Amino acid sequence: MKKNQSDRAFENSESVMAKELEVTPEKKRTILKSRAKRLAQELEKRGADTDYLEVLEFLLANEAYAIETMFVREVYPMTELTTLPCTPAFVCGLINIRGQILTVIDMKKYFDLPEKGITNLNKVIVVRKDAMELGILADEIIGIRNIPVSELQPPLSTMSGIHAEYLKGVTGERLIVLDMERFLTDRKIIVQEEIEHESMK
Repeated sequence: MKKNQSDRAFENSESVMAKELEVTPEKKRTILKSRAKRLAQELEKRGADTDYLEVLEFLLANEAYAIETMFVREVYPMTELTTLPCTPAFVCGLINIRGQILTVIDMKKYFDLPEKGITNLNKVIVVRKDAMELGILADEIIGIRNIPVSELQPPLSTMSGIHAEYLKGVTGERLIVLDMERFLTDRKIIVQEEIEHESMK
């Protein structure tokens, strides 16, 4: 059966549409490159809009704490401590780290934290700000991680132990981020003058 003129016109229009919809390999590559570029720009913008804190996470009496790595010099295995007379209870003593003598502080006693479970206190986190440098006892070092600042929440009013002024915030996982700048500038941890005064008697 012969095709009439309208049938031929319909087939021609279908052929034209098919050619227009056909994507050549070169055009596919161009489209994919364009999409990849847009995606990279979106991810870059999203990352730029999010601020992160790089922290060292550690355990203390079965609680997870974190310190910003900008204040951490190193983590050192616990060695023998030299006790100091006439010092506050939170001062454990002195430790010799490659010839440098540092004061070591037990944060549980400093903040009057309750004892929870078995504690080893077998690591010393050396922290510093300007001329202030000391060691902090930890039960276990978990590792370094990044925390979005947006995830930090103010501490709960029912939260016992560390006072709010020493905290940067708490994450949804109940990771307690300490404000080390506030801690290292607290005059209560400066005990050297008391030691020297007592030793002169």
